[in-house]
Amino acid sequence: MLSASRTALRAPKSIRGLATAALTRDSQVNQNLLETHSFINYKKHLENVEIVKSRLNRPLTYAEKLLYGHLNDPHGQDIERGVSYLKLRPDRVACQDATAQMAILQFMSAGIDQVQTPSTVHCDHLIQAQVGGKKDLARAIDLNKEVYDFLASACAKYNLGFWKPGSGIIHQIVLENYAFPGALLIGTDSHTPNAGGLGQLAIGVGGADAVDVMAGLPWELKAPKIIGVKLTGKMSGWTSPKDIILKLAGITTVKGGTGAIVEYFGPGVETFSCTGMGTICNMGAEIGATTSVFPFNNSMVDYLNATGRSQIGEFANLYKKDFLSADEGAEYDQVIEIDLNTLEPHINGPFTPDLATPVSKMKETAIANDWPLEVKVGLIGSCTNSSYEDMTRAASIIKDAAAHGLKAKSIYTVSPGSEQVRATIERDGQLKTFEDFGGIVMANACGPCIGQWDRQDIKKGDKNTIVSSFNRNFTSRNDGNPATHAFVASPEMTTAYAIAGTLAFNPITDTLKDVNGKEFKLSEPVGVGLPPNGYDAGENTYQAPPVDRASVEVVIEPTSDRLQKLTPFKPWDGKDAEKLPILIKAVGKTTTDHISMAGPWLKYRGHLENISNNYMIGAINAENGEANNVKNLYTGKYDGVPNTAAAYRDAGYKWVVIGDENFGEGSSREHAALEPRFLGGFAIITKSFARIHETNLKKQGLLPLNFVNVADYDKINPEDEVDLLGLTTLAPGKNVTLRVHPKNGEVWETELSHTYNSEQIEWFKYGSALNKMAAVAAESK
Repeated sequence: MLSASRTALRAPKSIRGLATAALTRDSQVNQNLLETHSFINYKKHLENVEIVKSRLNRPLTYAEKLLYGHLNDPHGQDIERGVSYLKLRPDRVACQDATAQMAILQFMSAGIDQVQTPSTVHCDHLIQAQVGGKKDLARAIDLNKEVYDFLASACAKYNLGFWKPGSGIIHQIVLENYAFPGALLIGTDSHTPNAGGLGQLAIGVGGADAVDVMAGLPWELKAPKIIGVKLTGKMSGWTSPKDIILKLAGITTVKGGTGAIVEYFGPGVETFSCTGMGTICNMGAEIGATTSVFPFNNSMVDYLNATGRSQIGEFANLYKKDFLSADEGAEYDQVIEIDLNTLEPHINGPFTPDLATPVSKMKETAIANDWPLEVKVGLIGSCTNSSYEDMTRAASIIKDAAAHGLKAKSIYTVSPGSEQVRATIERDGQLKTFEDFGGIVMANACGPCIGQWDRQDIKKGDKNTIVSSFNRNFTSRNDGNPATHAFVASPEMTTAYAIAGTLAFNPITDTLKDVNGKEFKLSEPVGVGLPPNGYDAGENTYQAPPVDRASVEVVIEPTSDRLQKLTPFKPWDGKDAEKLPILIKAVGKTTTDHISMAGPWLKYRGHLENISNNYMIGAINAENGEANNVKNLYTGKYDGVPNTAAAYRDAGYKWVVIGDENFGEGSSREHAALEPRFLGGFAIITKSFARIHETNLKKQGLLPLNFVNVADYDKINPEDEVDLLGLTTLAPGKNVTLRVHPKNGEVWETELSHTYNSEQIEWFKYGSALNKMAAVAAESK
């Protein structure tokens, strides 16, 4: 049991569980309460692990067991961390509504009558936060009716589960219903790793990867390295699980986890809640990690019990010693240790999630950097921090402030992570506490976290500060204002800042004045990890696929500006590429938000032609330091990036983009790869790529290439033309030659590396991975 100032991790009084019977290791146990056709296959996974262990002759980490347990061919699979490409069989696929549109459109073009792997679609991204939950939800349902109807009918037709708008955020729905220890899930959202808090591997992917698995093909992943994070001690006071990942982000930076799984271990793991572990795994995406995972433990059993899945917890316990735990002596590629006893609350930002500042240093750091001290808005919730525990701890701070006559000095918003959490905090009183405080309770959706926020309290260009319990804080991400200084913190710290109204406040040491002018300190937050009276499921928002799917019709109107059937991309012409113009040389951080903005553009996620009008409009042009203003090499005219790209395409010119480090970090959105392909792009050449974006580019038939000598990035000018040589002999491990034709000066050459394997090179040759899939299907008929 934790101390009084921390969260009690007790199970609720009553729970609804799966049918109970004496379980053995051979029992057939359902993966969830909603499907009758999906079962947990620990026995098979353990058999695979034993095969791999006999081959490698070494102990395995927890993450390795889960990964290798899902190998398609454990006998023949080449396995070397950071080198081999693994063929895996995920247990299920989860898609959010913004990415699901394109994924389903691609699946439909594959000509398969139903998904071959259990899959779900979750409506959470298209609901804009304006005035409050009920009105915003009603407005979204009206505005997005065409898209929701398409997704609902396609799910019914192809045998997917469908979670209607208002259900909640995909990652919370997965944790509450589908996640289980030892599983492997892929999801078309970069924060899919949230489910690692329930002891499984959950990995964010692009839609094309999801289509492969839905079509019954193995999923390919480069064998990750394993970073071990050892937790010792126990948190207390104002420190929360969010501070673990905020601290870690400061240590590793946004690219420190690239190509690796982060596996937590050590005695500190046993001291906090399953949902707290989910928070940590969720934000692991911000350090570039393939995924993050906690080992199976008692907190997970408590959460499974609380969500009606006690049989899964019991079944998992039968496999804890040999499958659901790391082997003694397992080795990590890197080990980082965090002492929870001394960990203090952190605030990360602005403009990047790895700029970590402990609360004790925040005032002086903010003043030194001229960050606006006044906190205009405090936002809690989102997929990262909207558990019952988060809500109760935030509510306890508000109650303390209210007892002293205080309300929020900042605008304060609450985004419940799911209908189940919303209904439970409404029943238990926390919702009223937020509203009495002056809080605005938003819909059960992503909302401001992804830019779905109709912010009215400032004008664009106003320099201001907001603090949230979200996971990502890139420039303009939340409100479209590049001058907004967005900081991420725990719900507790966000609430404290909203009460004080300033970044200069430290609740651990500083006092506030009550309504009578008397000084007082906020009490340390308290809460409970699980609702003592069980969860209230709230409104039923799940649509199961019908038994008779043959009569279901999926309609896409030819005149729609929201949905558009896909036309296959043209295959490679078999030649080296010569005299290609540079569309843009992007300088500095270029995230998927810069490449394909979200916010108001989300409505076009099912219409490739329309959404391509946002390609690279947030990227900074090295030539002039401006966004969305590039020069057409052949006309001399300056125009937006998408218009210039389309002009090149329509004139018959392929083009390239030159990019900086960690190009494409952030979201899993494959539109950031589909758009350049649609607009005639041929190659993206960078210092380095983020994992998901690089894979997405490969899937769509573009060439992601890296400078062998990163200093060559500085030698290239936006008005140069380039050749790509050696494509006719493209092979794994063999570099491509870049020949540069400067506008003024001598031609020069340099080497470009790539990470293609033989199968991925076929995607390039066929024009896309989907084209290759269709060709193989046609040959088999």
